[in-house]
Amino acid sequence: MAGQEDRSSALFSHCHFFFIKNTDLSDSLIEELSDTIRKFGGNVLNKKHGTRGEDGLSFKTVSHIIANTIDFPEYTQATAAMIPVVKTSWISASLTKGKLAQIRPFTPDPRMFLSDVVLSCADIPQSDADAIIGATLAMGGMESSSITRAVTHICALSMDHPKCQMAIEKKLKCKIVLPHWFDDCFKLGKKISENPYLLPDPEFLNANPGPMTEVPSSQHLVGATSARPDHLPGPSLDEGDRPDLNVFDGKTIMVSADLGITTRLKEIIGLLVARGGGKITDQVEVCDWFICQYRDGPQYIAASQAGKVVGNLSWLFYVITHNQWTSPLRRLLHYPVPRGGIPGFDKTRITVSNYAGEARIYLENLIQAAGGEFTRTMRSENTHLITARNTGEKFEAARDWQIQSVNHLWIEESYAKSEMQPLTEGKYISFPEFTNLGEIIGQTPLEEPRLRALYYPGGPKNPSPSMKRKRKAIEMADENSLSDGPAAGVTIGRQVHKEFDVMRDSDVEYAQKTSDVFGVPAPKRRATAEFATPAKGRHVRTGKENETPSTVSSSRSAKDKALNRLSFLAPDIALYEKEKKRGLKDGHGPWGGKRAADFIDRENLNRRNVSSPSAAAEEKDTKTDKRPPKKARPTLPEVEVRVVLTGFQRWVNNKNAEDADRKLLRELGIAVVSDGQPCDYLVAPSLVRTVKFLRNLSKGATIVSSNWIEDCLDAKERVAPVKYILKDRENEKKFGISLTTSVSRARANKGKLLKGVAIYCTANIKNGPDGYRAIAEANDAIFLVYGPRSKITIRPTDPEEDEGGPEPVYLLSNTSSEERKLWPKFEEMARNGNMEPRIVAADWLLDVVMDQKVSFDKKYLVLNFFK
Repeated sequence: MAGQEDRSSALFSHCHFFFIKNTDLSDSLIEELSDTIRKFGGNVLNKKHGTRGEDGLSFKTVSHIIANTIDFPEYTQATAAMIPVVKTSWISASLTKGKLAQIRPFTPDPRMFLSDVVLSCADIPQSDADAIIGATLAMGGMESSSITRAVTHICALSMDHPKCQMAIEKKLKCKIVLPHWFDDCFKLGKKISENPYLLPDPEFLNANPGPMTEVPSSQHLVGATSARPDHLPGPSLDEGDRPDLNVFDGKTIMVSADLGITTRLKEIIGLLVARGGGKITDQVEVCDWFICQYRDGPQYIAASQAGKVVGNLSWLFYVITHNQWTSPLRRLLHYPVPRGGIPGFDKTRITVSNYAGEARIYLENLIQAAGGEFTRTMRSENTHLITARNTGEKFEAARDWQIQSVNHLWIEESYAKSEMQPLTEGKYISFPEFTNLGEIIGQTPLEEPRLRALYYPGGPKNPSPSMKRKRKAIEMADENSLSDGPAAGVTIGRQVHKEFDVMRDSDVEYAQKTSDVFGVPAPKRRATAEFATPAKGRHVRTGKENETPSTVSSSRSAKDKALNRLSFLAPDIALYEKEKKRGLKDGHGPWGGKRAADFIDRENLNRRNVSSPSAAAEEKDTKTDKRPPKKARPTLPEVEVRVVLTGFQRWVNNKNAEDADRKLLRELGIAVVSDGQPCDYLVAPSLVRTVKFLRNLSKGATIVSSNWIEDCLDAKERVAPVKYILKDRENEKKFGISLTTSVSRARANKGKLLKGVAIYCTANIKNGPDGYRAIAEANDAIFLVYGPRSKITIRPTDPEEDEGGPEPVYLLSNTSSEERKLWPKFEEMARNGNMEPRIVAADWLLDVVMDQKVSFDKKYLVLNFFK
């Protein structure tokens, strides 16, 4: 036990860390992680980001770089030296495992787009599971055969699998998704939102996706929608409101004449650079950053060949606005544009559909930078349509006019590779349902090797030592990256271990190094015989004169050697016997154990039978006896109707009857599905306020009487359900609704009745909060459990800053003494956030969902309702 503690306390003893500060990695977090590293024997170098030397990091001492992004100046040098660059989560993962975690799943490279995914497969075919797991691992993810808190995604077809049930019971923060989500991510090469694929009610399985999908905003387009900005964003320089920019500290910047900017703007840029500790020069040889508009000219070529940072005016403005360095290759329109565009685009007329806001402006400028002609409207003369979805008027017109429709990845990758990409590539014509591809726009970077080959091949005639080092680093980084496959261009660094020398290490050194590096005791090293010159044998005169002495060992010596050999193999034999007894679980599992042992035994038996003539004859006679053919299993008809049952009394306390009736219904093409899955009909005896009834009413399901199922079972045939539409005048009058109107409203609401409405619920409410959560979330409400130790807060808001006025916020509660104590705190929190607190009985939520119309009456206030 003490040995394990010593090993864990020295977990990072051979590691030297360097932190890259950015918006996701603050000084306070760096300080906290540094303390943890030192506690476990590690060393932190240059903790503060600004203490790096003139030549950057000292790679002779750094073993790991901790960064949540690859967007920092020394990344190329790090990949050239194969220094691992990992996220902060790598530290906690190493501490959890008690040894240094793998590098690949924790790389911040965005091309490894599944690096934050820990996958566990449930009820999907084994071949599909193997393919999904393999692709996930290739893109930086991890796989877990069991459900733990580390699992982020469960791949399943339904919620019935034990893994899904365990995740729900333990309230794990993992997402249960259809395998289609992984398929669409792999097709696009990007990670898209899981929301349409989430079980138990995935929108993806809806036959009618609808015409509208919200167009998301993209953080990757901030300050990068144009290659030639009109003005410098931010406060005016004349008033002195703009803070000093430390991003220019120690940098020399050259602004090229091909930008065509005014003298005034050039003066402003020079003043900002000087305030930040930098300098402006007109000599490309001495500059660190070269700012120009086009990818041509002797100055551009000289700066690029020398390994200097080359960007355009848009990139410079971005650096000034955010006071943070970013690579100009990260965003397409931050790098100088090709004069004359990309070959082949001069003959294109391209329009855009289903993109809005900054995404539409970005695509318009990108098309023009590539050399194409952008048109706002679509005509038969257009050659391409770039669309985020395969719906809309333009998409239909493109299909009628035989105009090629692609997503934005086609224009982005054509521009990044400086070559028009084939339109038949699968990812360019992939349009996942319920997903607007605007959420992944702007994530494609430029490829430096491609730029070098096309625009600045070769190198400078008389390079300085600094130029040689930079060029060598770029070339080595290119060599160290993956050359092909889905992760092409990604570099995975290697971790430094103690050097093992089998010829020089003593047993003590060998054991110590093994324990330090791998965290396990060292296995016993196999004893080696000492080498010595054979002694000259004595001449024995008895017997034949020239008889050669026997080299065979004595009987006792042979037994000793056999015993020693057997004791050496004993652990392996015991392990083999244990492995033979291991069976398979559920008929599945890895190759090995009893399955492999039985297979080997059968193979040996077959070999013996074949080698024996009598056995071969018996086998021949056996083959002549044909086995009777198996009876064909009856095939079930396709499922034509899916139903959810609630309040069905026929099967109460009669499991055998339920199984038989379900089987009969399935033979009639009717599948009884569990709540949460897509259904065509909701079957109920009357208008009831159960969770199943209200959830499926919210989906707009057709509600029929239980008599329909009864009659189908009695007649043993599927009866038309039209005559069985539920009519319950008594309960409609009781609840003050019209069921027909409620269903119509639900279909119009599309599950968004309570979208954006905040509903809190006390933890001790009658019947528990889970049922109310299911009903509220089925209508897209924001549902939160509120308790005495709840850390939930509403952001304080000044009424003068809130243009819309106070909005209501609800708390579902009873009138118990414990719940009454929560009311003053809730009311204070709501009023501080400029919201109107309404503490109501749970019946308010039930009646609103039943009516499918948001309304409020003071009778639902708890003080009035429970009088």
